[in-house]
Amino acid sequence: MIVELSHHIVDGMVTYPGIPGPKLGVHLSREDSREVYAPGTEFHIATITLAANTGTYLDTPYHRYPDGPDLSQVPVSKLADLPGLVVRAGAGREVVIDEDLDVRGRAVLIHTGWDRHFGTDAYLHGHPYLAPKSAQWLAEQGAALVGIDSLNIDDTPPRGERPAHTILLKAGIPLAEHLTGLAALPPDNFRFHAAPPMVAGMGTFPVRAYAVVP
Repeated sequence: MIVELSHHIVDGMVTYPGIPGPKLGVHLSREDSREVYAPGTEFHIATITLAANTGTYLDTPYHRYPDGPDLSQVPVSKLADLPGLVVRAGAGREVVIDEDLDVRGRAVLIHTGWDRHFGTDAYLHGHPYLAPKSAQWLAEQGAALVGIDSLNIDDTPPRGERPAHTILLKAGIPLAEHLTGLAALPPDNFRFHAAPPMVAGMGTFPVRAYAVVP
């Protein structure tokens, strides 16, 4: 079974406050293409202009560090076919990871349920986030990737620090933010995939995140 874990990207959507929504357009319409191809043959070629942090996206170390690997430099083995583990968040905004869990080499996906607010004003305020001490522990334990179904893996006060980004990306651990559908996953025994295009010089990009459950 394949479980979708990404939000749809639609024209004008708001993912994060202050980041412009995507703009969809047409480079070649089906009607115009009839003048280019043989009778009965037509194509549609679309265009899209978007900020890299749109929808469900992946952060690479370059997002935080100028000398860190970018989208083209992080190997696909760190982004796809990873053994997965779901952490169910409890009450409160700060999510603390149980340190009895075996996270080494695994995609640790934090299920807060905040994705139910995606696309509404409620999604943009008071979101759950990963406790800095848990980010440090995940880095020390060698998690392969960390994801969350919330606005940000960090708390986001104005001009605030971003300890989870700082710690995890420094350790070379990619982040998947704005996930959705984690409620449909088992606690473990699944494979996680979230590979973006290999774009040189960029640190973030939307992904089609999904899980394969036996």
